[in-house]
Amino acid sequence: MEFKNKILVLEDDVDTALLLKDYLQECDFDVDIFDTVTSALSNIKYSKYSIVLLDLNIPDFNGFEVLKFLNKNKIHIPVIVVSAYSDRNTKLQAFKLGASDYMVKPIDTEELEARIWVHIRSSSSFVDSNKSKFEIFENTIYFDNVPLKLTKIEFEILKILIKHKNKTVKRELLCDCLSSDSKNQRSLDYHIKNIRDKINDNGTIQKHLVTEYALGYKLVF
Repeated sequence: MEFKNKILVLEDDVDTALLLKDYLQECDFDVDIFDTVTSALSNIKYSKYSIVLLDLNIPDFNGFEVLKFLNKNKIHIPVIVVSAYSDRNTKLQAFKLGASDYMVKPIDTEELEARIWVHIRSSSSFVDSNKSKFEIFENTIYFDNVPLKLTKIEFEILKILIKHKNKTVKRELLCDCLSSDSKNQRSLDYHIKNIRDKINDNGTIQKHLVTEYALGYKLVF
């Protein structure tokens, strides 16, 4: 299935929001519109967005709060500020808080589309079809942008392997994830096999979850 980029638009002006949504959907983006910072932030934590289009003049909070939230929670999504404010100080503040780009209204939608693609392609959230990727978001692990259905123990094991990616993790450390009555290597191997099945890494040659003989396991990506 082809990955479809998802865009969050935070804009309280209905006409502008609908114009952006209609145009971007024609460009084959999946678009969500929000008119308050509160609603946008509650969704940004649980949805996988490729980019955020951010107006600064929002009724409930200043749009800068979105940039502060992303920084605080280490959520790496490119943000293009789309604002009526054209003064230098506002632009500098946006960039200092982590904005990727800044466009002054009224905007040219074709130029906006071009800028969106530039940031998506240069972003760490852009998916290279030749390279697999693991991400932890809230209490879910994503593999190539697809959420994995893991048990609690599988989640804890894989989380440690992701944290130490490309490095060998000793069996003893991974066994600490197991329940108190099953802290043995045979039980660990059972959970490792299940994880391999769920990431389609169960062939004769492991592409991602590699066994390091007599030592432990290494997650390569």
